[in-house]
Amino acid sequence: MRSIGEMARDGGLSVSALRFYDRAGVLVPAWVDPVSGYRWYAPEQLEESRLLARLRRAGMPVADIRLVLAAWSGTDTDLVRGLLQAHLRRLELGLSDARSEFSALRALLDHRENSLMTSLSTNTVRLSVPAPELAAALDAVRFAAGIDPELPVLGAILFDAEDDDLHLVATDRYRLAVTQARTAGYGSIRVQAVVPLPLADAMRVLLNDGESVRLTVDGGRVTLETGDRQAAGQSLDHEFPDYRRLVQLPTGRRAHVGTATFREALETGPVRASETRKHDGEAFDLSVLRVTENGKVMVCDDGDDDPHDVAVNRAFLLDALTAAARDELVLEFGAPTAPLAIRRPDDADTFSLLMPVRLED
Repeated sequence: MRSIGEMARDGGLSVSALRFYDRAGVLVPAWVDPVSGYRWYAPEQLEESRLLARLRRAGMPVADIRLVLAAWSGTDTDLVRGLLQAHLRRLELGLSDARSEFSALRALLDHRENSLMTSLSTNTVRLSVPAPELAAALDAVRFAAGIDPELPVLGAILFDAEDDDLHLVATDRYRLAVTQARTAGYGSIRVQAVVPLPLADAMRVLLNDGESVRLTVDGGRVTLETGDRQAAGQSLDHEFPDYRRLVQLPTGRRAHVGTATFREALETGPVRASETRKHDGEAFDLSVLRVTENGKVMVCDDGDDDPHDVAVNRAFLLDALTAAARDELVLEFGAPTAPLAIRRPDDADTFSLLMPVRLED
């Protein structure tokens, strides 16, 4: 007999997935301890687990998986072959439909690019920005920038100036960070520059001294000057995603946390090591969070699942805590599929969002 942990290790399914398929009646343990509730699996169920893992990776619906497993050990394989072929046809039709939709979207994008005015990138703008504020703003968003070479616009920081505010934004799809700094010397026309990370990092080096710096956006060129030193380079010729739409979230459950205490709970608390996923090819661990009835945030152990729990990349959450740079923070939870917001209690304009990770089907 295999324990649920051993079955997860040998069978290709996570512990939480095995629990889900038990509740769904797809792969029921051979024996459950009546006292502890611990699940045990028979030797012959290992093949079923591996088969189930393959079907799950192929995206087969649970109803069909149940039938495949029920018919797999029989002598008549026609049902299994028929179910596999039917699912393959669904995938092929879905891919064909997706190709058609993407083709239509590309045509719309081409039309939009040809018709839009390029005023945001052609204005010449000179701003005066307090050096400490710009330094803090870069530190608050730098962690969320991407590294995917196929999406260079995400490997940059958006500088978005409007009226007397300069918003800085970074995102790698899985997380997003927003903050702002005060500016002077510019009117009400909005201007944007997508600053690549090497240039943003060079700017940050210049911000350790001085009270204010000069930021110039001239067409596609961005220059930061302080005293007799400067950092200059080309803005990326890509349009940054509309972050103002991405941050429009419904109000969720709010919980105040002491940053140091919460960090220690994350670093020493349980993780879903068996739920290893990949972001841009790198494996990571999950922390599963829950807001208790008294408004506290707890890090849940494996096996203690609740439908309202929110699972996030633990390393990303630790980065967000560091970038927030406050002794106390506010975590805002929506649905388990909605982003987790990390907010400063004293600064409504600086926050970050983390996309949750789905634990099971």
